[in-house]
Amino acid sequence: MRSLITALLFATSAAYAQEASDATDTPTDGEVREVIPSGTELDVTAPPIVTFGGPETLLVEVGEEQHMFSVEIAETTEQLAQGLMYREALAADAGMLFFYAPPRATSMWMENTLIPLDIVFIDPQGVVVKVTGFAQPGSRRSLTSDFPVAGVLELAGGRAIELGIRPGSVVRHAFFDNLEEVTEGEIAANDSAEDTE
Repeated sequence: MRSLITALLFATSAAYAQEASDATDTPTDGEVREVIPSGTELDVTAPPIVTFGGPETLLVEVGEEQHMFSVEIAETTEQLAQGLMYREALAADAGMLFFYAPPRATSMWMENTLIPLDIVFIDPQGVVVKVTGFAQPGSRRSLTSDFPVAGVLELAGGRAIELGIRPGSVVRHAFFDNLEEVTEGEIAANDSAEDTE
């Protein structure tokens, strides 16, 4: 039985090679084209091209400490649907902020996401209500907010744990109308502290 399967596979691959080599689609302009046998269906699914807002500065207060991130912004239906899918890396001081108006209970999943992420759910006042750490790349598991939220912050996997970001931490950004509480002096002090680390 095994030899029959092997013979069939060999015959099929030989037929494919023959069909491809018989193709007459030869470029005449120096362009290199892939030759595809007629009748072959292709999966041409490519990541959609979605442009995000930002980057913008976002602060997360954990007790007396402030941590600064440069975040892309997702507000439109297309931006919210794609998020950080297809990204191969995310810097430690980068992230994406999803904004929901009006606030609502929401859920995230990791399909087409190539890197682990920390998912931080944020209420309308900018207070963290839930953190899901190390969300698994490619998973279709629904990661729910459990509460109505106005924002979700996605960070590199492990970053929230490393910085101690947890329920009760405060996210400061224009979306939460709480930036007036942060002075430029505090931001400059935070910048110099992070430069020395």
